[in-house]
Amino acid sequence: MQSSVESVLNYEILENARLLTAKNSVADRPVQWISVMEMPVENFVRQNEVILTTAIGCHNDVEKFKGFVQDIIDSNASALMIATGRHVFDIPVEVIELAEQHKFVMIELPWEVRFSAIIEEVMKNINDKQHKDREKSEKVQQELLKMILGDTDLNRISKYIQRQLGYQLLITDRNGFIQTESGHTQEFIERWKNAVIQETFPICQKVNLLNNDPMLRKFSMANLDDHIILQIPVLQISEDPQGYIFVVLPNDLHIVSYLTPFRVAVLEHAATTISLWLSRKNAIEETKLNLRSDFVQEVATGEFVSADQAFSRAKLLGYDLDLPYICLVGFPENFKDLFEKRRQENVSYTQWTESMIRYIEEEIYFAAQSLKREVMMTYQGHQLLIYLEKPAETEYENVVNFLDLIERRLKNLLPEVSISWGIGDFNKGFQGLAESYHQANLAVDIGRRKKGKGQRTFYSDTRIDRVLLTLAQNEEMKKVIMTTIEPLVKYDKQRNMDLIGTLKCYNQSHGNVSQAARALNLHRQSLLYRLRKIESLTGHSLIDPDDLFLLDLSIKTWEIGVVENTNK
Repeated sequence: MQSSVESVLNYEILENARLLTAKNSVADRPVQWISVMEMPVENFVRQNEVILTTAIGCHNDVEKFKGFVQDIIDSNASALMIATGRHVFDIPVEVIELAEQHKFVMIELPWEVRFSAIIEEVMKNINDKQHKDREKSEKVQQELLKMILGDTDLNRISKYIQRQLGYQLLITDRNGFIQTESGHTQEFIERWKNAVIQETFPICQKVNLLNNDPMLRKFSMANLDDHIILQIPVLQISEDPQGYIFVVLPNDLHIVSYLTPFRVAVLEHAATTISLWLSRKNAIEETKLNLRSDFVQEVATGEFVSADQAFSRAKLLGYDLDLPYICLVGFPENFKDLFEKRRQENVSYTQWTESMIRYIEEEIYFAAQSLKREVMMTYQGHQLLIYLEKPAETEYENVVNFLDLIERRLKNLLPEVSISWGIGDFNKGFQGLAESYHQANLAVDIGRRKKGKGQRTFYSDTRIDRVLLTLAQNEEMKKVIMTTIEPLVKYDKQRNMDLIGTLKCYNQSHGNVSQAARALNLHRQSLLYRLRKIESLTGHSLIDPDDLFLLDLSIKTWEIGVVENTNK
């Protein structure tokens, strides 16, 4: 049991000491240190330290005496013992009232009691307690090492540490992703995820719990709703954290009192143990993740020599290529902007991106599990590449539900993230996987060019665009299109009149000037002026079906960016 002011007062040598203030607090005041202190206090007093003093220089000056006591109080000392009879004969009432107001323990000592005798007695008990704590913590260390050598899973290690500390833990990787079944409620886990997304955790800025206590300088602290979260880094050899231990404590707990030498030792041993566990786990997981990621990429790009080779690799990696899959390609649009907006010290863009992708991947796996569908996935070249199992009876409804579920959950966790999606067709057979990827990749590219960012585009809806792409491969066709559209592009850029938008609306209105004017919110004469300007710039008549067809074709081809787009 930790030494307290109450246990110190029970020493025989202090039988004539008189407790003046905070009589109900002595049992709650831990004692970790003891020293003699006279003015000035400055920063020489540590938290949980008993201070012995003669208050020399204070007896004739109540304000100076109060200032001295206030400095001791501000240092979070455990108690102040004042020897009376030489420099101070009676402790002023004002000083006693000050201590009582702060619920600070003040004790009056007879002059004949030697400070050295008190220090000797207190230090003997502290040292005995530290010795017992050291023996106990060494047993914890040995047990943790046995667990590591015995390849014990992290859940059992975490539960053992929790029993020693008395409160629940969160063990995470360097990005704040929980690595164990923590035993917390789902509501708490969701709040934790949100806090990690908002970059509240892990705590990047170093905030010491106590400036004067060397034991606690490696710990950081923050609040999460009605809990205090104590953070302890799990370090690699490079001194960069590869993970963290978070102790979840109640808001009303006195942190420094809770962090006894035994608990600090347990946390240090736990950090070492979990560092070893994470190093081993990370090496295995990184290898497995890289193998699975490379496999999906190789399937998509058709790099396998034979289907047998691919099926053999898939089986080893836990994939089933006998299932029917549709490929989806996702392109995160605004990562760099979000990183600049939320930039924090000591966090690189690579680390931040890795954290974001991990959360998106978690939601993708969750959506697949919810729909009871298998999924294969990788993130390479700034793209999410997903193969989603297709039910036998439907082709696209499953994909729509899948993306709806992902985006609904991401809106809660990452509301500002924008992802463009391209969805390929289902193609039978092993070779169909690469074809579906090609289609999804083409669909997301067309969608981003034509619809803008953050949209979904199905390959089956791009037939006209694919025809235009094919036509535009011909150099003569490119020349015709650009010659037709370029005067309008340049005029729009110089005058900001949007002749191209005007012509599109006119075509969509089937040549009905009044309907087009209403749609564009223009006066009829203003629209007629624009139409005449289009004819004069292009040399084509809007009442000639061939000319109108060529203008429409040129605009559609220009919009998807297959010819030079000087306005984008």
